[in-house]
Amino acid sequence: MKKSLVLLLSASLAACSAQIEDLVAYTDSVKANTNVSIEEYPEFVQLEPVDYGAVDLRSPFQRLLQRNESAQTVEVQTANCAQPNRQRPKQKLEAYGIDALQMTGVFTINGQKWVLIKANDGSLHKAKKGQYLGLFFGKIINITDKEVVIEEMLPDGAGCWKTKTATLTMSSITGENDNV
Repeated sequence: MKKSLVLLLSASLAACSAQIEDLVAYTDSVKANTNVSIEEYPEFVQLEPVDYGAVDLRSPFQRLLQRNESAQTVEVQTANCAQPNRQRPKQKLEAYGIDALQMTGVFTINGQKWVLIKANDGSLHKAKKGQYLGLFFGKIINITDKEVVIEEMLPDGAGCWKTKTATLTMSSITGENDNV
């Protein structure tokens, strides 16, 4: 019984073998009739090194100075005008523009009100009053259940900075923030 089962099994496996003799013959004929020609690499001419003789001259990548202009530039600051604090470390939400932020919720911990803000890259951040966000030194000045009021500082072009108020509302969609 075992012998007949083994014989039957081997016969059935032999019937399932692939018939690829015609494919092998075709492949061999294509290989025999194909001429492989590889172009030679071009010869590169060795150039003589050249000494750079303009070391003492002005770099071509530096701006030309006018006759009455000094080489040192001084940042002009008008007296008695608002300036952002550039000495403080940047916070995470200052990497996004306000139009890339969306208010998603508000919660309170130990009497301190926090806001949940979702960035356009999908990350979720928490912030409280006094923290900074946005590209223009935006500071959170008020948080309510429906909106976050932000005071930004925008340059006026004359060395001073003007303050502007913007709001993020709970219904705001990223890119559609209200500006006051």
